[in-house]
Amino acid sequence: MRRPLPLLLAALLALVLAPPAQAAPGFSASYETIPGAGGTPLKAFVITPTGRGGGPFPLVVLPSSWGLPNLEYVGAAAKLAYESGYSVISYTSRGFHDSGGEIDVAGPDTVADVSRVIDWGVAHAHGDPARVGVGGISYGAGQALLAAAADPRVKAVASLSTWTDLARSLYPNETVSGQAVELLLAAGHLTGRPGPVLREAEAAYRQGRFTDVLPISPPRSPATGVSSIKAAVLIANAWNDGLFPPSQVTDFFARLTGPKRLMLSPGDHATAELFGAAGLPNEVWESVGRWFDHHLKGVANGIDREQPVQVKPNNGGAWRAHPSWAAATGSTEVLPLAADRIGAGRPTIAESGTVLLSGALQGYFRVPVGVSTPLIDRSAAAVWHTPVRWTPTTVSGTPRARLTVTPSADRTTLYAYLYEVNALGLGALVTHKPVTLAGTGTRVVDLDLEPVVWRVGAGNRLVLVVDTVDARYRGTSTPGATVAFGADSTLAVPLG
Repeated sequence: MRRPLPLLLAALLALVLAPPAQAAPGFSASYETIPGAGGTPLKAFVITPTGRGGGPFPLVVLPSSWGLPNLEYVGAAAKLAYESGYSVISYTSRGFHDSGGEIDVAGPDTVADVSRVIDWGVAHAHGDPARVGVGGISYGAGQALLAAAADPRVKAVASLSTWTDLARSLYPNETVSGQAVELLLAAGHLTGRPGPVLREAEAAYRQGRFTDVLPISPPRSPATGVSSIKAAVLIANAWNDGLFPPSQVTDFFARLTGPKRLMLSPGDHATAELFGAAGLPNEVWESVGRWFDHHLKGVANGIDREQPVQVKPNNGGAWRAHPSWAAATGSTEVLPLAADRIGAGRPTIAESGTVLLSGALQGYFRVPVGVSTPLIDRSAAAVWHTPVRWTPTTVSGTPRARLTVTPSADRTTLYAYLYEVNALGLGALVTHKPVTLAGTGTRVVDLDLEPVVWRVGAGNRLVLVVDTVDARYRGTSTPGATVAFGADSTLAVPLG
């Protein structure tokens, strides 16, 4: 009995979004049921161009994000159809809302669904099998990359706020990203029907057996099949993405061998491209349109001659272009860190912020996760100040802390935070990263913080803080234990 609402939405969209009947070109919208893998019904908005002949038209397939319905991309789909003559299918991923099946966490059936939607688009929506693009945000973005590796018909991909390695995203350095996992699980239960893989993974997670969840990651991670991707790939993620942080994306991007474009900008998960999905002006979706136009329609719009890496500083500023992510770093400054010893298992005011909220505040309003370094409890956190930057500089690349560490407990989680701090000791979080250590012996830990481009103001300095508790993650530090840092520890700061 859910059909009347989608049909009404389709009718309203046709009336509100479509140009006058006499205008040409235009588009039409319909609400369809498309058989996915195994015949599973997938509910879809199908937007086709009018006033452009009978086709075939370049076909763009947009699988929905985790927890969202097919309405997610209708604005962008209408714009693509009306302005550029694409046949576009925006569909609800299996297991969610009124599509059939169960959530298999981008498993074989979900990936095969993309190919079945392409089949249907070619047969029923005037799609051209030689000009197929797949795109999406978050869950749809990962599906687009996985489908490109599995289906050679996919010639262009637009993957926004994507994961490329599921384990690295949600279990960085053997540390559970608790807020992210809880958010995904809650959305899955609220809007969908978890299948066996998700139910078993949640049970293991609840019992503290996160390592038992890891085997589901490789077949669901585009990084596993990157060599099979021949499509032209555009990836756009945010510096502060709390679900799929940028380090796994930059590494994946370096391994792509075909035409590619990487965009990194301020914000959190899906915030940089959110309004563009609704058809509103948006820098990310503008690039998506140009990407599809060039690689599916052969439009000479110059995007192939632009530098493939486009980055916007996380604390404001214009886009910067580089031939590769590695080229974003012009030089590296290595700074010594003094010996220190802290107590473990006690929180401090140094924190990474809240998933989705903190990054959104940074992206939309330039409100960073802040700290007052004089108030950090020095018995529970190591604090190292770098020299004052008397001229403006830019951190550009992946900062690395090389720490000689001696923990007293069998399991210890460390959280490294890099701040820009002014003369009063007030700081803004530049980047961070957790790591969980097993055993009590002394070892050298090379901890890569998350990639970033950040402008440091004249008169400010960088401050590295390492503590053992962070509300975003599920750490393993033991109250009463200690952690010692050797005098040969260093901080490598990439500059651009």
